[in-house]
Formats: sequence, C-alpha cells, structure tokens
Amino acid sequence: VSPWDIALCATGTAVAGENALVLAVLFYTPSLRAPMFLLIGSLALADLLAGLGLVANFAVRYLLRPPSEAAELAAAGMLLAAFSASVCSLLAITVDRYLSLYNALTYHSERTLGFTCAMVLLMWLLCLGVGMLPLLGWNCLRDQSTCSILRPVTKDNAAVLAVTFLLLFALMMQLYLQICKIAFRHAQQIAVQHQFIATAQATSTRKGLSTLSLILGTFALCWIPFAIYSLVADSTYPVVYTYSLALPATCNSLINPIIYAFRNPDIQKSLWLACCGCIPSTFSSRPRTSSDV
Repeated sequence: VSPWDIALCATGTAVAGENALVLAVLFYTPSLRAPMFLLIGSLALADLLAGLGLVANFAVRYLLRPPSEAAELAAAGMLLAAFSASVCSLLAITVDRYLSLYNALTYHSERTLGFTCAMVLLMWLLCLGVGMLPLLGWNCLRDQSTCSILRPVTKDNAAVLAVTFLLLFALMMQLYLQICKIAFRHAQQIAVQHQFIATAQATSTRKGLSTLSLILGTFALCWIPFAIYSLVADSTYPVVYTYSLALPATCNSLINPIIYAFRNPDIQKSLWLACCGCIPSTFSSRPRTSSDV
C-alpha cells in the first residue's frame, strides 16, 4: 500500500468529517437559511463528497477484489463531480460577494432563496454531468498510452479540465480585485461622512483585505501547481510528482470550512451553542459592513 494513498485517504476522512460538521450546523440551525449560507452549504457538500471520493478511490484500489473497471470509473467520476462542484461553489460565493457590494442597496432584496436554490441546483447538475464523463468514454482504460496523471482520464481531457479551472481562477481573481476596489471606495465614503469612525472603518477594511489575500492565496497555492502540472505531464512522469501536488489540492477542501464557515460569526454562535450551550461574553457582535469582504 502506497503511503501517499494512505495520506490521501486520511485527508479524505478528515475532509468528510469537517464538512459534515458544517452541514450539520447549517441544517439544524433555522436562522442559517439565507442564500449566503446555502452557498456555504453547497461548498461543504461538495467538499464532503470529495472526501468520501478519496476514501472510495482508496477502497476501490486496495480493497476491491477482483478489480472492477466500473467501480474505478465511478470513483473517478465522483471525485471529478465533487471537486468541480467545490470550485464552482467557490466561484458562486465570489459572485455573491461581488454583487452584494456592487448592488448593495437592492441586491439583498432581489436575491431570493428560491432563485439561489435554482442556481445551485443548475450548478450541481452541470458538475454531475462532468462526473459522468469517465463512464461515458473520457477514460484511457482501453489505451494506457493516452492516460494523464489523473488516471483514468485521458491527457487531452485532463488538459481541458485544467484550462477550464485556470480560467475560473482568473475570473475569481478579477472579481476579488473588483471587490477590493468597491470596499475601498465604500470605506472612504463612510470615513468622509463620519470622521469619528474612520479608524474603525480602516481596521475593518484591512481585515477584509487580509481575508481576500487568505482566500486567493490559499486557493492558488493548493490548486494552481496541480492544474499546471496536469497540462504538461502525462502518465509516464514519476507518480511521486502527482501525489506531491495532488495532496495539497485535496487539502484545500480541508481549509475551505475554516475560511468560509468557521470564521462566520453566525456559524460560530451556532457552534458555541451546540458545544457548550452558551455564547462567550467576549464574542464580537459588531455588525458586518460592506468592507468586511
């Protein structure tokens, strides 16, 4: 048994457990029913399935005897669908943050839970379609020479997925740059109108910018090296390179709940109430502003 596969399976187990906790908090807390929390729930569900997919892939490779092509393709498809849904959920959260700042006066009244549900459902159907591709012929089981590092996906199809991912990342980066500009503009306007809170607003803006840096930096460090390697490498490259880049990419699903869920004040309150039945007196109740991006 490869120690790399054991590490991926252990990571998948941790990812599944952490994101299951996020889903449980969202499900059992009636106040967390806003569209924003639906998007966080979509991300947690995608990462939960990604974790289960890593465990399933380990089981198919080492526990299933005799080996089954259908099971291998199904496990690969589950990972494709889950990670596609994770990236798309991150993009949806980015778009939601951008629109909530760009149309700050009307967006929250126009954005309904039903519309958000429909968009999330459409996104998941698209990602499930991507997950079906290995079963529909996007595989190299009949011709091993065409395999990519993402076996059983072919090199050409892996390149398509990698380019699509890089384009989505470029879109996310552009949206976050626009969010940064809008947040700065809002902070300046508030500071001009209310000089006495300028310092607090500047602190809020700096906190928002650090959050943006954390989001983009973590996502880029986890996924960009693996995506670029998928473009240039094939199955003849040493497998250790693939494992050493795939493991950080899967760890992104371990970090997502920390960035998007556990740092949210409302989810923090629900966790405190669930764990100890109270909320600490030191817990901040400051309302979020447009700079808290």
